[in-house]
Amino acid sequence: MSKKRAVILHTSIIFSFILVSLRLADLMIIDHKRLTKKAQQQHIKVEDIQVRRGTIFDRRGRELALNLELESLYCDPEALTADKEDIKKLASLVNKEPRRILAKIPDEGRFVWIKRKLAPEIADKVRDLDIEGLGFVTEAKRVYPKGELASHIIGFVGIDNQALEGVELKFDKYLTAKGGKVLLERDASGKTLSSGVNMEAKGNNIVLTIDEVLQRLVEKELDKAMEQWRAAASSAIMMDPYTGEILALANRPAYDPNRGGSVSGFEKRNRAITDCYEPGSTFKIVIGAGSLEEKLVHPNTLFDVSKGGIQVGGRTIRDVHKYGVLTFKEVIQKSSNVGSIMTGIKLGKGNIYRYSKLFGVGDKTGIDLPGEVSGWIHKPERWSGTSLGAISIGQEVAVTPLQMLRAYSAIANGGFLVRPHVVSEIISPDNRIIASFRDNDVQRIISAKTAETFKNILKSVTEEGGTAKSASVDGNLVAGKTGTAQMIDPATKRYSRDKYVSSFVGFVPADKPRLAMIVIVYEPKGQIYGGVVAAPVFREITRQALSYLNVPREDNLGQHALLVLR
Repeated sequence: MSKKRAVILHTSIIFSFILVSLRLADLMIIDHKRLTKKAQQQHIKVEDIQVRRGTIFDRRGRELALNLELESLYCDPEALTADKEDIKKLASLVNKEPRRILAKIPDEGRFVWIKRKLAPEIADKVRDLDIEGLGFVTEAKRVYPKGELASHIIGFVGIDNQALEGVELKFDKYLTAKGGKVLLERDASGKTLSSGVNMEAKGNNIVLTIDEVLQRLVEKELDKAMEQWRAAASSAIMMDPYTGEILALANRPAYDPNRGGSVSGFEKRNRAITDCYEPGSTFKIVIGAGSLEEKLVHPNTLFDVSKGGIQVGGRTIRDVHKYGVLTFKEVIQKSSNVGSIMTGIKLGKGNIYRYSKLFGVGDKTGIDLPGEVSGWIHKPERWSGTSLGAISIGQEVAVTPLQMLRAYSAIANGGFLVRPHVVSEIISPDNRIIASFRDNDVQRIISAKTAETFKNILKSVTEEGGTAKSASVDGNLVAGKTGTAQMIDPATKRYSRDKYVSSFVGFVPADKPRLAMIVIVYEPKGQIYGGVVAAPVFREITRQALSYLNVPREDNLGQHALLVLR
């Protein structure tokens, strides 16, 4: 080999080593971070920890909201190998147009959703297409197995399990668990190696105060009333008057939370706590109990209402029927507007307002559901010349159905204002009670004597001569009051001549109440009076509820006592 050729060869070798060294320096020093990250992407897989919402139960452990494991279809655009016929078949299975599927798939990228949470049979058919680039991810779908039942209490979640309404929203931080991401190693073929990491996080379970059977019963009777009176809407709430536990709460129209994202706001409105109305004669509880508490009247105090009307601030307010001289008890029993206004005049503006606030009028009840409104009653300095008369009969004041029920519960339980609630307990995934709402702070607002006296007066309302004979339950005494109020016409801002709210609120058995309940029917057709429209609904619900709860008939108890004495 010539000397010249040897120099060229050595030079080439040295230059090659220099190039290799420079490249190694570039890979190991300059481009180290980028290449390390790329290697990690090839060998390490980042996956989300699946969060499973807690289950919602009724008070007896029946499931009202739970999770189903379903498969969601995704596409890896870079790996996709599908012709027009494949896309057409796929579109047919997932109920989408082919062009909409193609529009979803970007030119580059490695992941895009095609269809979330497929039914198992559809997922199997898609898998049978054997299209390269399609894959499945298991996701939890929130399911409400009872359909419309208690929809305004439970609420619903969106496609990504984000809470949107009801208990699902109010207790979202308890129902969800902390998620996050986990790094998993993959082998050369891309298969995930077992890491021993728990890939699922479970939220806490919620136990409601409602009873599925009572809830279904209330909803069934509301449906009948809606059909019978061709009403625009209706609400009913059943509550334990001593604890504030809501045993049932229903509104019509209702909705199926399984399709909650597609229903209207009119259907989703929880009218029991979000809609205000003028309570009419049911509000006379405030005037009556306040006057008894202040010792301004007693059950036999006489009122001459024979004129059939009374002037207040230049406005004449009349009774539906003409009466003569009535006792205070009869004023409430027959729902005399004239007698109630006379009572209100005795009580006075300041006391009317004070007792209204004591009974919770114009204040939120604090129920553990989203969207509650407060209603209103103006302070006396803002009253007009006619306000004292109007408020005494339940006008110029706005309440929610729940507020009115809570007020009557104070008569039922001996004079205490309770806080209504729908959640009883929060239970951890390992079955520990982490919060309990059974203990309820209560506030005395009237004496036990006043509550007992007014309870006896309310019993007469459902007896012969009262406005709510149709609310009476065979075998058990009922205490309560009817209400019939004109609605405000949104167009004229005046009282409508043909739109009314019919209501009945009461409790049973009257002497030892197990249930307090309010029934509201909005815009009934054919009849308007609470004693005709709402009271029979109360009767049918409580009759069946007492049987379900094994509450004995009071007349049977009386017969049993006689037998023992003999």
